[in-house]
Amino acid sequence: MIQRIDIEGGRLCNAAIHGRTVHLAGQVPEDGISGAEAQTASVLSEIDAMLAKAGTDKSRILSALVVLADIRDAPAMNRAWDLWVDKVNPPARATIEGKLVNPAWCVEIIVTAALPD
Repeated sequence: MIQRIDIEGGRLCNAAIHGRTVHLAGQVPEDGISGAEAQTASVLSEIDAMLAKAGTDKSRILSALVVLADIRDAPAMNRAWDLWVDKVNPPARATIEGKLVNPAWCVEIIVTAALPD
């Protein structure tokens, strides 16, 4: 069985649960927030909220894909990430540069997490 959370207009859902795994759609910053560090903090807050809706938390993230509009923002993104990440249970992570849908966005993050046993 697949459970979908926060379906948006039939185009996508913000999270899909299959088995004991939660797949989050790419999370993006709230409107009006500028700078890669602040946008990353906003995105990480959204990830926390979506994981909570799915019944899990950041300590159970298996993998993360960070997409930066400009790879030179990696140090700023990492400052926010390092304050947020569970240092006992860090996920596998990749960081790439890519063009984002909204030119105001600096970062989008996609995560996959496990549900509690």
